[in-house]
Amino acid sequence: MSEVAKAPMLRSPAVRPGGWTKKALLALHASGMYRLAPKSLAGVGAILMLHRVREPDGSNFTPNGILEITPTFLDATIRRLGEIGYDFVDLDEAVRRLQERDFAKPFVVFTLDDGYRDNLTNAAPVFSRHDVPFTVYLATDLPDGTAELWWVALERVIARAHKLRVRFAEGDETIACATTVEKNAAWSAIYWRLRSGSEDAMRAEIHRLAVEQRVDMSTLTRELAMNWDEVRLLAANPLARIEAHTAGHFALARLPENRARDEIARGLARHEAELGRRPRHFSYPYGDPASAGIRDFALAGEFGFASATTTRKGLLHPSHAARMTALPRVSLNGDYQDVRIVEVLLSGQPFALAKPLAGASVD
Repeated sequence: MSEVAKAPMLRSPAVRPGGWTKKALLALHASGMYRLAPKSLAGVGAILMLHRVREPDGSNFTPNGILEITPTFLDATIRRLGEIGYDFVDLDEAVRRLQERDFAKPFVVFTLDDGYRDNLTNAAPVFSRHDVPFTVYLATDLPDGTAELWWVALERVIARAHKLRVRFAEGDETIACATTVEKNAAWSAIYWRLRSGSEDAMRAEIHRLAVEQRVDMSTLTRELAMNWDEVRLLAANPLARIEAHTAGHFALARLPENRARDEIARGLARHEAELGRRPRHFSYPYGDPASAGIRDFALAGEFGFASATTTRKGLLHPSHAARMTALPRVSLNGDYQDVRIVEVLLSGQPFALAKPLAGASVD
C-alpha cells in the first residue's frame, strides 16, 4: 500500500486498571461506593507492579508513559497505604503468608520490572525513606548490554519521523507521524499490529526502523538500563531484592518450549554469575494472557521458583496459595497517578465488576 495511513488512537485494555477509566475510578471514590464492597473482594493483599520512576520529560508524545510514575506519586502511595493499615512485605513474606494462611493484616509487595537505572536513582531512595522492601525483576540481557528496549526505541522512532514505511506481515504501509495526533495514531497502528505477530519479526522490523531513523538501540539500553555494577549497588540495599525476569525479555508463550526454557535458564545463570545467588522469584515478561500461559506457569514451577507474577490484573486471595506461579498484580499506571485510584483498586470492586465483561482476562 502506498497511501499514507492515518489510524485512530487506540489503547490496550491493559492500560485501564480493571478495564476502568480514570474518571470512573475517581467517581467510585467520590461516591464512597468502593467502601461498600464486600471485604472478600479486597483479598488478603496485593502485588503492585511498576516499571520506571522518574519525573516527566515534558514531551507531548509519551505512549510509554503508562510505564512511568513520579517519585512523588510513589511516596504518596506508600504514605496512603500505611495510613489505611497495609503491611509492606517482600515476596518471601508474601509467599509465607499465603502458604500459612496468615491473613491478620492486608499486605502489599512493591515490584519493578526490567531493570531501569531510575529504579536505583529515583525509586530506591523513596523506598529507603519509608523503610519499605521492594523487588526488581531483572532481564539480564539489559545489564549485559545485549537486550533492546524495543518499545522505547519505537517511541523515539515515531517521535523523530514525519512518516514511516512499515513492513507488516500483510504488506508495507506508509504511516503519517508528523503531528502529535498522528504520532499517537501511528503508535497504535504500528505497535499492536507488530505485537500480534512473531516477536522475532516485530523486533527485526523495529530494529530496521531504528536504523533508518538513526536511533541507536545499543546506546538506548546503556542510557536507560542499569549495568551490572549498578545492579550490584542496588542489591546491596537491604530493602532490595533482585529477582528473575528471563534473559532477553521475550514473551514466553510466543516461543517454542525449548527456547522459553532457555530464556529462563540463561537469566538464572547470569544472576548467579554476577550476583552470586539464584533468584527465588520470577516475573513473566509482558505477563498478559497472550504472553504467559499454562505451559509457562508449569515451566516456572519446574525451575523451583517460590512465586511467579503475571500482569493479569487482580488482588491476592487465599486460593492463590495453590497457584503460586500465576499471581496477578495491580499496576501503578502512569496515566492513573492518584492515590484515590489506588485505594479504590485495592478494594477489589473494580476487578469484580469487570469480570463479567472481561472474563478470564481479569484475575
